[in-house]
Amino acid sequence: KVELVESGGGSVQAGGSLTLSCAASDYIHSGYCIGWYRQVPGKEPEWVAAIEIDGGSPNYADAVKGRFTVSQNDAKDILYLQMDSLEPEDTGNYYCAADVPNGLCSSVVVRGGLRYRGQGTQVTVSS
Repeated sequence: KVELVESGGGSVQAGGSLTLSCAASDYIHSGYCIGWYRQVPGKEPEWVAAIEIDGGSPNYADAVKGRFTVSQNDAKDILYLQMDSLEPEDTGNYYCAADVPNGLCSSVVVRGGLRYRGQGTQVTVSS
């Protein structure tokens, strides 16, 4: 089992930036699929980004494409979500999820098929 802990959330004005971190309890080996999601109360989680470790380019939801960037540290135990040009609509609880995907990583992320997830970190963007 992989345990995930997010950090880096906070309050920021529109147009600002934040970098979220997702720390894994163990080395995330090649082939693992990582998803970033956000959720606001009363709504279903919304996928934000998907990346397969050592598997190629990440995928981004249309709402964040060009503004958000995922990356990983060299030790492969911390994932980052760089968020730029933040908008009030980006407000939510952001969490990461991980698993060995049963299918294409991006498809698994979109349908919420990753077993391990963290508690999340709150991001609030004010206008």
